[in-house]
Amino acid sequence: MTTIQKIPLGNNGPLVSKLGLGCMRMSSVWGGPVNDEAESIATIQAALDNGINFLNTGDFYGAGHNELLVGKAIKGRRDDAFISVKFGAIFYGGQWLGLDLRPIAIKNFINYSLVRLGIDTIDLYQPCRLDNSVPVEDVIGTVADLIKEGKVRHLGVSEITADQLRKANSVHPVTALEIGYSLADRQIEADLLPTAKELGIGVVAFANTAEGLLTGEMKAPLAANDYHSHFSRFQGDNLVKNLEKVEVLKQIAKDKGLTPTQLAIAWVNAQGDHIMPLVSMSRRSRLPENTQAMDIVLTAEELDVLNTTFAPGAILGSTYLQR
Repeated sequence: MTTIQKIPLGNNGPLVSKLGLGCMRMSSVWGGPVNDEAESIATIQAALDNGINFLNTGDFYGAGHNELLVGKAIKGRRDDAFISVKFGAIFYGGQWLGLDLRPIAIKNFINYSLVRLGIDTIDLYQPCRLDNSVPVEDVIGTVADLIKEGKVRHLGVSEITADQLRKANSVHPVTALEIGYSLADRQIEADLLPTAKELGIGVVAFANTAEGLLTGEMKAPLAANDYHSHFSRFQGDNLVKNLEKVEVLKQIAKDKGLTPTQLAIAWVNAQGDHIMPLVSMSRRSRLPENTQAMDIVLTAEELDVLNTTFAPGAILGSTYLQR
């Protein structure tokens, strides 16, 4: 299997794998079924065995189930793993209620996370979003206090604007920005990506296949009960026209002997040495395909075709990534 290279997470940051493992889908998502726990744990351990040390979780994934799962997987091999945790989202009965970013809540959240994970220090700790309900200075300042206490090593932020990123970084140096990024979702290229690069902040890029749009497996119309149907990108003529663009991706992948998913990951990987594709997996069988994507070299012509076909705004309709 491919040997995953290590990169510094941001300027002078900790060394992490260039490919990250997203663990969210190992737990119940939006009230859905829980994946086989033994297989999920085996997947995390196989990822660690193959040099993927960046594990991404959240205290609200499966109401703590995900952290417990990660904790079981890394037991006895803490030094092999770099643990990234998001906090702040409140769910009840599978329904989103909002954010709680009060300092007292953050200090409560982290204690539960440390116990569930079975560790003394979280490597990267980050609010899942910022919504102006609590001043940025208070949210980031609280994580900075946790760093001083030794409960956290590095500050991360997730799904924020360029202005919020600058403000957060002025309170305490931000090590990493976690954000959705793919051929189909390029709106962050206008200001957020350049800001992160200017400030020396690493980028952890999730949703590389744009919620399945770029896998080449999606067909129109979707089933009525498909959760994608909530978003205009996957509705009616929008989906039909978007899938026409995906045919270009599929053809290039076929010509190179790759899957569309591999090509989508490879495109994200090619966007910069400071950008880490974060790929969700819950089965060991997915590891070879996703790790091999990191070895793919795209020619200038292939990049030009992809960048033209999937120019910013070319994909019709919105998803939760556009806020």
